Amino acid sequence: MSEDEKLLKEAKKLPWEDRLMHKNWKVRNDANIDLSSVCDSITNPKDHRLREFGQLGPFFRKTVADSNAPVQEKALDALIAYLKAADADVGRYAKEVCDAIVAKCLTGRPKTIEKSQMVFMLWVELEAVDVFLDAMEKAIKNKVAKAVVPAIDVMFQALSEFGSKILPPKRILKMLPELFDHQDQHVRASSKGLTLELCRWIGKEPVKSILFEKMRDTMKKELEAELVNVSGTARPSRKIRSEQDKETEQEPISEVMGSGPPEESVANGL
Repeated sequence: MSEDEKLLKEAKKLPWEDRLMHKNWKVRNDANIDLSSVCDSITNPKDHRLREFGQLGPFFRKTVADSNAPVQEKALDALIAYLKAADADVGRYAKEVCDAIVAKCLTGRPKTIEKSQMVFMLWVELEAVDVFLDAMEKAIKNKVAKAVVPAIDVMFQALSEFGSKILPPKRILKMLPELFDHQDQHVRASSKGLTLELCRWIGKEPVKSILFEKMRDTMKKELEAELVNVSGTARPSRKIRSEQDKETEQEPISEVMGSGPPEESVANGL
C-alpha cells in the first residue's frame, strides 16, 4: 500500500469536517467524492444521514472556495448532491454558500462555472430565490466580465425554467440598465437575451416602459428588431421543490382512484 493510500484510508476514519478541511488536497478530494456518493444514495430528505450532515452546511462555503481547482469541482459536485437530497430547510445556508460561489467560482474553469450555475438553480428550486438574486446583484458588479456573463446566463435559465411567478421580474429589471452599458460585448449580449426572455413572461410593453428610457439608442434598435420575434405565452418547465412534493403526495391517491376497471369495461359487463 502506497503512502497516499495509507493516508486516504486513515483519513476515512476522521469526521467529515476534518476530512473536508484537511491540509492534504487528496484527502479533501476523496472526502468530497464520498460525500457526493452518500448524498446520491439518499431518497428521503428526512434521512438521518442528512441530519448528520446538517452541521456541514456552513462548511460548503469553505469547500467551494478550495484553492485547488479539481477539489473545488468535487466540492461543487458534493454540494449539488446534497441540495438534491435535502429540502427547503437548508435554505438557511444559502446566503453564505452563494456568496462564496460568487466570490470564488465564477471566474473558474468552464466546468466549475457550469456546476456553480447548477447549484444556483437548485437554490431557486429550494425556494431561496431572494438569496439567489442577492448573490446575482453582487455577481454582476464583478470587474471581471468573465464572472458577469455566467450570472446573467443563470438568471436567464432560472426565469426560463421556473417562470416569473418564482423569479420576480422587477428585481431582474433593476439589474439590467447598468449591464446594457457594460464595456464587454458578451455581457451586453447576455443582457439582451435576458431582456427578451423577460418580454416572453411579462410582455413587451412593461419591459420597454421600464428599460427603454435607460438605454442607448443603439441597444434600443437592436432590441426592437429582435422583439418582433418574441411571441407566445411562456410556461415554466421546472417546479420548485414544494410543488414537486405535492405532486409526489398526490400520486398514491391517483393510483388508488385509478385502480378499478375502466368504466367502459364495467358498462360492457352489465
